This record gives sequence, structure tokens and C-alpha cells, in this order.
Amino acid sequence: MIKILHLSDVHMGSGFSHGRINPETGLNTRLEDFVNTLSRCIDKALAEPVDMVLFGGDAFPNATPPPYVQEAFAGQFRRLVDADIPTVLLVGNHDQHSQGQGGASLCIYRTLGVPGFVVGDKLATHQIETRNGRVQVLTLPWLTRSALMTRQETEGQSMDEVNQLLIERLEVVLEGEIRRLDPNVPTVLLGHMMADNANFGAERFLAVGRGFTIPLSLLTRSYFDYVALGHVHRHQNLNKSNNPPVIYPGSIERVDFSEEKEDKGYVMIELERGHVHWEFCPLPVRAFRTIEVDVSKVEDPQAAIMKAIAKHDIQNAVVRLIYKLCSEQLDLIDSSLLHQALSVAHTYTIQPELVSQLARPRIPELSPSNSIDPIAALKSYLNNREDLKDIAGSMMEAAHKLLADEEEISIFAAGDEQKFENQLLVGGVDTQRSLF
Repeated sequence: MIKILHLSDVHMGSGFSHGRINPETGLNTRLEDFVNTLSRCIDKALAEPVDMVLFGGDAFPNATPPPYVQEAFAGQFRRLVDADIPTVLLVGNHDQHSQGQGGASLCIYRTLGVPGFVVGDKLATHQIETRNGRVQVLTLPWLTRSALMTRQETEGQSMDEVNQLLIERLEVVLEGEIRRLDPNVPTVLLGHMMADNANFGAERFLAVGRGFTIPLSLLTRSYFDYVALGHVHRHQNLNKSNNPPVIYPGSIERVDFSEEKEDKGYVMIELERGHVHWEFCPLPVRAFRTIEVDVSKVEDPQAAIMKAIAKHDIQNAVVRLIYKLCSEQLDLIDSSLLHQALSVAHTYTIQPELVSQLARPRIPELSPSNSIDPIAALKSYLNNREDLKDIAGSMMEAAHKLLADEEEISIFAAGDEQKFENQLLVGGVDTQRSLF
């Protein structure tokens, strides 16, 4: 039985906006979070010990990370070299330079000849010797359209036609590799891709225009004992029959609030030809908390916000507080109290959102089907706006002035009360000042 640790999407150097500078190290605390989480994965690999580590791609947010970020990543994987644990580093979309031209950040490990490291930057099969036997790893890095087809081949084709041709081209190349496999050796397909039926998150927006979705049928082949995937940040098994398992371990840390409710971790595998057992292992990562509350109709908005904060465990979490309120409530909010209540968080942001005073239900008598005098229409409108009671007189005066100046105010005849009010605000300077 061969033991394998499968992890992916480290994104070392991401999320600095959600951290702060550690005065003792001078490093962003989110970088330290990512390093500590990767360290836990390597600790597990050494403690078992595993026979091999598979990395599914996206080591960094881009192909040119700062040197200290590269050093942090290399420092952890170097521990596998020291323990004689072979490692396959697959190239993901974030590891590639623009459109795959100019190599990938992970290729430096091959250039330096790091012992036991295999860099998967092309579709190829690697025969890897481990302490408990040989494993075949077929690497399928992030593929762009230009990697499989020329510009001439795609000229005049629709996007659907191009994608179909890409799948057909990939199927031929993949079949060629499969025919060279040793049927008696356990085989893993290691790919960085968007696969059919996967529940995508934010990562699908990060690769727009660069990749294509690969049919699950290309992956669920009897030749593969385990399909190890990267790219999608949410852990999932795409093949419920487990024949073979098609596994995204997900990212090891939360990159942003879109991953707030996702578990993070890696996968432990026990593999032999024709049989595999796998287990998802959650990691203790920093919590993200969104506190969202609408206080626009509350008499004491400050108390309502404080109550909402108290309901959440925000100790050492990355927090965002979003509250909706009306403009007249602004003076009722004591920001210093909000900062004090959120101070136990690791970092936090406060996002007040003003509820539009114009976004109100349409008044029936002002519907487009009713023909009504503009002044009468305004009067009817103001009678339904309790919040404008104190300045109703000023608005009526502004309306009469507009009529006297022969300004066009026929917008209401078309039933657009919102534009009408805007015109009044522009026409009546005193009214505009009193409203805002």
C-alpha cells in the first residue's frame, strides 16, 4: 500500500488586505497564516510518513511572487526533500506567465535539479519510485487554447466549436499517454482544470478566457486509480461511484470572503492497483465572518448593530461588518463604539450602506395610465412621503418656479416619479441642500 498526501491551491502571498503587519517579524499576518497552514500539511506528510506528495497547482497568486514569498513556499517543500519523499509539483493557471508563454514559476525546481521533485508543466507520464513501490503519475497542467490549437485552426469558429475541437484534441493526446501506461502499476492522473459538475467558486472568474471545461468522462477512466485535481477551491468528489475517485482537495486557506463557509484541508490516500482509500483532512484555518444587518427601520440603530456583533464569535477572525441605514440615521451611529466592539477581531472592515430614499413603491394614482396635472401629481406624491413633510412646501415652491420659467416637467406624465424628483432637486438649489 502506497501512502500519498494530495494538496492544492496554496496561493502563498494572497489575501494581504485581510492581514496586518506583525511587528516582531515584519511580515503580513496572512502570509504567516498561509505558511503555518502549509507547514501543518508537511508535518502530516512527515509524521505518517507518506510515500509521495502530490501538489495540484497554484503555488502563488501569480507567476512572479516576491522573493520572500517564494522562499516561504520553498522552505516548507524543502522539508520533503530532506525526508526523501518524492513530490510532484503541477503547474496551475496562476503559476503560468501570461497565456502560458514564458514558462512557469515552479519550473525553477527542475532547473535547480531539486532531488525527488517532478515539475508537471506538460501532459506527460512520470514513473516515480517510492519506498513502497512505483507509481505512475500522468500530469495534466492548466491548458490554454493556444497549447492545443493554432490561431489558424480557430479562425472563424464559434466558442462552442473551438471548445469541442479542444476536447477532441485533448482526448487524442490523453489516449496516447494511456496506451503507454503499465497496467500493473498504480496510476494517478494529476490535473489542474475546470471539470464538469464541479461546484465552482471565485476561481472560475480568475481564469475567464484562458481555459475550458473538461468532461468528467475523460477523467473517469478505468486506467486511473485516483484522479487528483487542483484549481477549484472547494473540496469535493466529482465521482460518487469512487471508481475512480475524482477529488478536489480545495485550497488550504481561505483566500477571501467568498470562501467564508468552506472547509479547508488536504487529502490522505492509500493506493494500490485497482484499490484506493482516501480521506479529507480538515485544517484549522483562520475564520472569516460577515456580519450583515439592516437597521434602516430600527429606532435605535446603534443598539441593533451592537447586538448583531455580539451574536458572532469574532475573536481573531477576519471580519466585515455591513449595515444598512437611512441618511437621517447617520448621526445616531457612534463609530468609536463599533471599532471598540470589533477590536478583538484579527482584522475588520466596516461598510455602512445608505438605503436609497428614492427606491420606494410606486404610487397608484401616479401610474402612466392616469393623466394628471404636474403640480397635482407632486402634491399627491408629497402626501405619500412622510419623510419629506418638513420640506414639502419648499418643493412645491420649486415646482411653481420651474413652471413659471417654462421648464419642462412632463416626466411625470410618463409615470417616472423618480426622474421627476431628481429634476426638482436639480432645479431647486435650496431644496437640494435641505435634502442632502
